Amino acid sequence: MTTTAQPPKTPVQPASPGEPEAPARPPKPVQRRGDRIFSGSTLTAGIVILVTLAAVAIFLVAQSLPAFTAGEEDIKGDATNFLSYVWPLVFGTVWAAFLALVIAVPLSIMVALFITHYAPRRLAQSLGYVIDLLAAVPSVVYGLWGIGVLAPAVQPVYSWLVTNMGWFPLFAGPVSGTGRTILTVGIVLAVMILPIITSLSREIFLQTPKLHEEAALALGATRWEMITIAVLPFGRPGIVSASMLGLGRALGETMAVAMVLSPSLIISLVLLQSQNPTTIAANIALNFPEAHGVGVNILIASGLILFAITFVVNFISRAIVDRRKAFSGAN
Repeated sequence: MTTTAQPPKTPVQPASPGEPEAPARPPKPVQRRGDRIFSGSTLTAGIVILVTLAAVAIFLVAQSLPAFTAGEEDIKGDATNFLSYVWPLVFGTVWAAFLALVIAVPLSIMVALFITHYAPRRLAQSLGYVIDLLAAVPSVVYGLWGIGVLAPAVQPVYSWLVTNMGWFPLFAGPVSGTGRTILTVGIVLAVMILPIITSLSREIFLQTPKLHEEAALALGATRWEMITIAVLPFGRPGIVSASMLGLGRALGETMAVAMVLSPSLIISLVLLQSQNPTTIAANIALNFPEAHGVGVNILIASGLILFAITFVVNFISRAIVDRRKAFSGAN
């Protein structure tokens, strides 16, 4: 019977009496194949997103450079340079989105509070599904609804406002005969961003600690007082961030604005007239098929401005969420 020779073992040197023993090394964790695949996939997805964002930014910047040196003959309308051309578009974009927020935010908060604290469970679930379903409606359908239903319905209201409140600068005449005004666009955009703000606000209100609500009720507060004391302060950062996300959707909306609005390259705060400031996205959609040469670069440059505005809005939203991690779902 043969025996294999064993390699000599290295003797372990004992520690000297005054020297502390070296700590034992922890065993190296074994990473499973599935974990490696998952971590690699997530890392790849994050890198792809960053590369795509950088590629879009580089493309917009490179294609926008000729627009900043374009002459008056290359710019559509009465503008003499690119800045004078894009400034009314920036104003119209921000103004329409602001009107949408003014209309949508209070309504969204009220609907979210009704679903979470007032409605019966079955009604709350059904209403939540209906609100979420609004987010799946295409913007073209909203545009058709704005032209065929909303604009004719609100035109008599606009006429009444001009007749009785025309002294107020926002309601100055002459009134639009079709109802296709910047206020109508604001209403359509408000309906479009309503599901975003409502859904996020609803989830935030549901995260309010039950101890805070029960403590307010135990001290004799009514349900509305409990909401003002416990729920709204807890959800304030989340409401702001949800509004910012809705603002980002309103800033980039194209088809609904292009279909409803009667656009002009003007700067005006009047809500009910037939001449209205247009938005960057709608202007690109309407003029890009006919653009050529430097005109294409001008439209791309206006898209770069919209890209920067949207990026700033998303950055502000993320900063607000990061101020208090408890309201972002991190805890």
